[in-house]
Amino acid sequence: MEIKKTKLNIILAGQVAVEELIKVAKEPIVDGDDDITADRLKNAAATKKLVLNTKIESFKFVNNVAEVVEVPVAFNTPIKKGDLIIIHHNVFRTFYDMKGVKKKSRSNFINGLYFCALDQVYLYKRNNKWKSINSRCFVKPLEDKNSLEVVKEKKLIGILKIGNSFLEALGITEGSVVGYTPNGEYDFIVEKERLYCMKSNDIVIKYGNKENEVEYNPSWASSS
Repeated sequence: MEIKKTKLNIILAGQVAVEELIKVAKEPIVDGDDDITADRLKNAAATKKLVLNTKIESFKFVNNVAEVVEVPVAFNTPIKKGDLIIIHHNVFRTFYDMKGVKKKSRSNFINGLYFCALDQVYLYKRNNKWKSINSRCFVKPLEDKNSLEVVKEKKLIGILKIGNSFLEALGITEGSVVGYTPNGEYDFIVEKERLYCMKSNDIVIKYGNKENEVEYNPSWASSS
């Protein structure tokens, strides 16, 4: 009975291993930096800025720019080998487990290489221009000129900075002032600009072009 049980366990383990290999084969491999927080902490020290949170779990201190080393053959994707991409911070995220042991993310492969699922890729750079993936788009907030407001940013309105073909078909192009639904956006720093990432269906109205509107970028974003 013990021999049969052992053989069954070996077969099951082999099946799981094959499934994991198939899963990995469908994800692009990207190149990341081993010390993903060092540069930001070093820059903060050089400029005598106060680092409010040094926890490695904080996504604001995690690099999310990578270079594609290989692309999956199982999917048709515009992303090519050598492209720069902006990805979900969890790909490179380092954390401490319940015992206080430092751990790398589940995406970690070997020697600074990481597996990255396609749904974890938000932007890719082609011909020096960032392009969005699937239905995602990026909006930059506008400055609120009302001197009584503490937050100098207009709520739920901004300029479409990076669009997509779905929005273009609706006549909503990059540079348009748009309104969007609450709680669907989350911020990214793209080349020292804070942009809100959201889905196309979060854009609910087009106001026209920016004309007299002023883009808003918090000071901390330009120093990130």
